[in-house]
Amino acid sequence: MYGLLLFILFTPGVSEFLCMSSDLEMSYTFCDSVGHIFMFNLTPCSIVDKSTWRAALTWIPRSDINFLKIVFNVWYNGAKALHWKEILCSGEDDKYSECGTLKGETIATEFDIKGARITFPKGTYNVILEAFSDDSENNMVMCLNITMIVNQYTF
Repeated sequence: MYGLLLFILFTPGVSEFLCMSSDLEMSYTFCDSVGHIFMFNLTPCSIVDKSTWRAALTWIPRSDINFLKIVFNVWYNGAKALHWKEILCSGEDDKYSECGTLKGETIATEFDIKGARITFPKGTYNVILEAFSDDSENNMVMCLNITMIVNQYTF
């Protein structure tokens, strides 16, 4: 909870723990060359607990968020497991209140992640999350390299 009150300026390459428990370790680094004012918190820190994860995000974007496309690439123990793209903001009938945020304004939001209900085999997951301000994926506004280590099988 304390983390929700802080804005932390991270420099590229500095690792930040999202959470650590006996069954799950999650951390991230920035994979782009720009420092960001960014904070992400995840509760509960467990794969065994099948409740929905609750995420809190605070971010001050370095450009206007009129268009926002996210790209997820997930590797499990070194093998590509998932590639997923989603346009969150298009400038037309956007369903997220964060769409239209101007450069320098604070985005502070909470949302549920249903992934905690998935059965994750024991191992290391690497997730590259890229955010773009255009559909052609040329103008990157954020890049995170997320590491998730599952320390026990879930059933």
